[in-house]
Amino acid sequence: MRDAVVVGSGPNGLAAAVTLARAGLSVLLIEAAPQLGGGTRTDELTLPGYRHDICSAVHPLAFESPFFRAFGLTDRVPFVVPEASYAQPLDDGPAAIAYRDLERTADTLRGDGARYARLLAPLAARAAEVAETTGGSLVRMPRHPLTAARLAAATLDQGGPWWDRGFSAEAAPALLAGVAAHAILPMPGLAAAGAGLVLGAYGHARGWPIPVGGSQRIADALEADLRAHGGEIVTGTTIRSLDELPPSRAVLLDIAPPALLRMAGDRLPAAYRRALARFRFGGAVAKVDFALSAPVPWRDPAVAEAGTVHLGGTRAEIAASERAVARGEVPANPYVLVSQPSLFDDTRAPTGAHTLWAYTHVPAGSGVDRTEAVTAQIERFAPGFRDVVVAHASRTAVQVASHNPNYIDGDIAAGAPSLRQLLRRPTLSPEPWRTPLPGVYLSSASTSPGPGVHGLAGWHAARSALRREFGITTMPDLSPV
Repeated sequence: MRDAVVVGSGPNGLAAAVTLARAGLSVLLIEAAPQLGGGTRTDELTLPGYRHDICSAVHPLAFESPFFRAFGLTDRVPFVVPEASYAQPLDDGPAAIAYRDLERTADTLRGDGARYARLLAPLAARAAEVAETTGGSLVRMPRHPLTAARLAAATLDQGGPWWDRGFSAEAAPALLAGVAAHAILPMPGLAAAGAGLVLGAYGHARGWPIPVGGSQRIADALEADLRAHGGEIVTGTTIRSLDELPPSRAVLLDIAPPALLRMAGDRLPAAYRRALARFRFGGAVAKVDFALSAPVPWRDPAVAEAGTVHLGGTRAEIAASERAVARGEVPANPYVLVSQPSLFDDTRAPTGAHTLWAYTHVPAGSGVDRTEAVTAQIERFAPGFRDVVVAHASRTAVQVASHNPNYIDGDIAAGAPSLRQLLRRPTLSPEPWRTPLPGVYLSSASTSPGPGVHGLAGWHAARSALRREFGITTMPDLSPV
């Protein structure tokens, strides 16, 4: 009998398996797909030689995640860090640019720079404490109460209809709205504001890194460590019931709540089943990848300095687009998130060519192909973009969900990251990874701390299992050997 079985090989499943194996346990990892990685995969989606990230592309949490810091990710995977973390092109005037250097950013925002810096500086200066504060169950007392209070105050400042108070121009509010829209939530709102401020703080701390060679490199590093410490891996195997699993002392499931309900059935207590049934999924994404013959011809050349670009115009336009998605409407003027990693990593495309990664928000379960809408929004801020496109590959929200069963109806957050569901993810508990079934743990992004490539849900679930199932209270060293 093995000590532990892990189902699912997204970043959280791999983090759980690595942590258990490092503790000296025998671990079996089972993955339904033929390749490990889940949301951290890279493949040729358009033409031979053009490598595109399947889901995640830029990794704000790669440097700040407590799990990745313990794992020594930066010693295992090469990253490039653009001088500008993200950019927000505007129709009138120059683009707003969030440089890693906060003072430089504030200088470009002119009259609004001081207010912008007051919001982000206290958080950027304590980015590691912010990551620890937001990286576990929010039900627990924060380890850094002063940092938690600063984040709460900034979130309240940007989380209501008063969010424009004190700003005199469009650039700074648009910059804040663009990063907050990552949450796929109506704006203004406390959860979206908090997410945006945390990501913004990371952007002004150590930056938003891009893995050289693609996001697959992160999954590959985790897989290599698991194998090096005796872990077994089986791919191409779908688990439909807990009864199909081999005997073990612990089971960790990198799956969404609906899958747990199907796999466990009546074994789960009625109250817990009701809690899982109440878990809600949010807005979805439609994705488009482009093969380009030349870089994107941004109207403002400074945009090319940024690893990530948020398109959609002003704060008011972005908020209107996100509210439309929340109402179940496909927005006419969509928010589009763009990255051109080949500007910083020449392994992504043939010499002289480029890859472009883009997604836009759509209602859950949408089957609408958004290639033209995404292309038009890029063309709006980069006239001539159509002329450099040589091929594209698109996925509707339905197809995104088909690719990854944790992305219900195309929700890449694996559950709406609303304020309620950040506290109850999936239940209100200081240890939400434990299920009522003995030895069974939920370790996906549907648990705390929620979405993102950070490995924290799997890490916390594994640490909980080590304590409760194996009596191991000294956590294993995860650093590179």
